[in-house]
Amino acid sequence: MVKIGVLSIQGAVSEHIDLLKRCGAVAVPVKKLSDLEGLKGLILPGGESTTIGGLMEKYGLTEAVRARARAGMPVFGTCAGMVLLAREILDGAREQPRLALMDVKVRRNAFGRQRESFEAPVQIKGFDTPVEGVFIRAPLIEEAGPAVEVLASLDEGIVAARQGSLLAVSFHPELTDDLRLHCYFLEMCK
Repeated sequence: MVKIGVLSIQGAVSEHIDLLKRCGAVAVPVKKLSDLEGLKGLILPGGESTTIGGLMEKYGLTEAVRARARAGMPVFGTCAGMVLLAREILDGAREQPRLALMDVKVRRNAFGRQRESFEAPVQIKGFDTPVEGVFIRAPLIEEAGPAVEVLASLDEGIVAARQGSLLAVSFHPELTDDLRLHCYFLEMCK
């Protein structure tokens, strides 16, 4: 069985773990450096990107995750996780901690504040039917480099993308019962 970690600093960790298990993975929380051992992939959940990035730095996870991802370990960022993967954050603090692995420019809270949260069908490239996108203070990819494959867009911009072993979505697939994105990520990890 494939062992996938879920960064467990903030966010909907148990929901990601549940969906991964339902896809047939061994899913474990990642809170410290030693938790990265033996992982075939890592999910960066939603939450507050500045807080998550700062705590990753504090716990010594940033460089380790960056090195593992550069060596080919798949990483799946959802909502704030997308922001952490981005090379450039258009509206973040200048020194906002991030992994800077994916060649995208992201705008945090692109759809507005908490009260502007919404759900919408999202047609993912290669999926027969749309997934339900749960957008909560969601980011948006405003610009993607040539190596980035756009997997889904809404009128506002790109909401799902892949670059090699990196997968990012603006929304929270873990807050639905649809297993397809987690199973897709599991296949990337095999």
